[in-house]
Amino acid sequence: MAIASEDIRNIALVGHGQSGKTSLLESILYMTGAIDRQGRTNDGNTVSDSDGEEIKRKISVSLSTASAEYKGTRVNLLDTPGYFDFAGEVAQALRVADGGVIVAGAKDGLTVGFEKAWKQLADRGLPRAVFISKVDEENADYESALNAIRGKYGASVCPLIAPIKGAGGKVDGVIDLIDRRAYKLENGKRVEIPVPDSMAAELESLYTAVNESVAETDEELMEKYFAGEEFTLEEKQLGLRRGVRGLTLFPVLCGIPTTGLGTLLLLDAITQLFPSAADGKPDVTDDGTEVKVDPNGQPAVIVYKTLSDQYGKYNLFKVITGRLTNEASLTNSRTGTAERLGHIYKMQGRKSVEVKELVAGDLGAASKLTDTKTGDTLRDAKSGVTFAPVVFAEPCYSMAIAPKTKGQEDKIAAGLTRLADEDPSFTVVNNSETKQMVVSGAGDIQLDVLCSKLRDKFVVETVLHPARVAYREKIRKTVEVQGRHKKQSGGHGQFGDVKIRFEPGEEEDLTFSEEVFGGAVPRNFFPAVEKGLRDSISKGILAGYPVVYLKATLFDGSYHPVDSSEMAFKTAAQLAYKDGIPKANPVILEPIGNLKVLVPDSYTGDIMSDLSKRRGSPLGMGAAGDGLQEIEAEVPMGEMSAYAIDLRSITQGRGSFSLKFVRYQEAPGPVQQKIIDEAKALNSEE
Repeated sequence: MAIASEDIRNIALVGHGQSGKTSLLESILYMTGAIDRQGRTNDGNTVSDSDGEEIKRKISVSLSTASAEYKGTRVNLLDTPGYFDFAGEVAQALRVADGGVIVAGAKDGLTVGFEKAWKQLADRGLPRAVFISKVDEENADYESALNAIRGKYGASVCPLIAPIKGAGGKVDGVIDLIDRRAYKLENGKRVEIPVPDSMAAELESLYTAVNESVAETDEELMEKYFAGEEFTLEEKQLGLRRGVRGLTLFPVLCGIPTTGLGTLLLLDAITQLFPSAADGKPDVTDDGTEVKVDPNGQPAVIVYKTLSDQYGKYNLFKVITGRLTNEASLTNSRTGTAERLGHIYKMQGRKSVEVKELVAGDLGAASKLTDTKTGDTLRDAKSGVTFAPVVFAEPCYSMAIAPKTKGQEDKIAAGLTRLADEDPSFTVVNNSETKQMVVSGAGDIQLDVLCSKLRDKFVVETVLHPARVAYREKIRKTVEVQGRHKKQSGGHGQFGDVKIRFEPGEEEDLTFSEEVFGGAVPRNFFPAVEKGLRDSISKGILAGYPVVYLKATLFDGSYHPVDSSEMAFKTAAQLAYKDGIPKANPVILEPIGNLKVLVPDSYTGDIMSDLSKRRGSPLGMGAAGDGLQEIEAEVPMGEMSAYAIDLRSITQGRGSFSLKFVRYQEAPGPVQQKIIDEAKALNSEE
């Protein structure tokens, strides 16, 4: 029989890269008996970092799901990457989590990744706790890390565990500040030890912090606290539970994941303080309707992640309502097609364990679904519900991707399509104008991982180049020219003669008109003249970019009753174009984008200086809340190819931006010459 919804906890492990999330997950699985051997990131044998790229790089690059059973509770854990390039994986985890544990290294404490994780959980209204990891490392400082976090987020950050330092200052135990008992590990087992007398003064202040936090959660408890009465253990746990679930209290724990110290105390906090799947924040449909987890409703699930490799595909989902059994048949709300599940699984990383039933609130997986992808809703055929999909940030870093060996473009496209099953946060566009395949993501590491996967999984070597910018050309003065095409080659010849006035136009597209008198050019040849011009404007004479804002007027010409043809007049128009445009003072237009940058106040000067170097024109600046400033500017898009990486460097990852095309404008002379030189160099290579 499936576990009850009230006994399920769905917890996302989030935080900065290298903070110890994967090691903590491994420790939880080992300490609860879910695995019989604890793996290590450096050895490449952990449950969640099983992808080849993760093993090679020793970092998480994709979301991994695993489960542990602890004291009658199923804890579903979502291990997320900490590097900002893989923020899409975090979005998938938070779509189905009911709470989060932010993992922070005791040496680093409050990092940019910590701040981002806190904000993401806060934006979703999810309960959160902090686990200060690696308290045994050299230069680790639990107190400094705790004080920095409390300094940033206030007294609502409540310590529940304190480390015990033994000989040489090495951490060899922990104290549970709720029940005031101390523990250490012996042969991998938790054993109770006396609370050290040497820590009496330090512990008294921590006990006081716990009691203050508990008192803040209830008026009766506040009165008891001010009366100087001691809280019972049950009152402490009740107050902490109210505070965590009410988002007014955020517990801090600590430990050493590689040894398991502190791991079980974290699990106690998760199972006792965090809301169950049944009590968690309601899910939301695409029209904003809230849906509570309900095991008695019609079966409906949201797909939050897809795993795809050479062996097949798994769609990972959360059951929102109903009970799901193997052999169930559900309808995809996006496509309307029926999907027969066949078998359902619990995932331990990329390993699947078949189960017979999953209840509302639980996480599971299905394989071999024919037409289902991340973000889809699968539901009972009678149900009309469609859950809100996973929302990914818009890709902001683009590069052109090409095969090292010509002719393998289709192989790249097919491989990227498959990889998009697992990672929908990147996009691929075939730009017909620049003749490049452009892949866009969150940053250079994400694109590098994609190239490595194309090589390893699809056997195609690729190279990345800066994506070309789609410039335009236009003329600035009026000219009148003649285009005359005459060719005699036996039999009928070819003859077309046109006189055309080229002048700057008001419409971006070609504006064609005629002022021919007396039948100098018969009307049936007018479309051929226009066709010749339209074919010509696709390639300007300065750097080969399309010509825009051009008005062309056919005002005279001549014809031959036998040798004139549509092809002859089309060619004559093209000759007039080649002769006239260079005389009409042509210039290059560059695309201008509207840039909105969100950064902490302290970085505004650096951002403005950087925008000046990019020829940006500031439009305004204003407070955006939480100590952030929004800077708006117009900037040439040709100067922005590496902005995602540069902004991350300037702001230490705290900045974000959006860039939208608004118009074309004439580029400065030196910039035009650079564009022309680059176009000539490119043409010579081709």
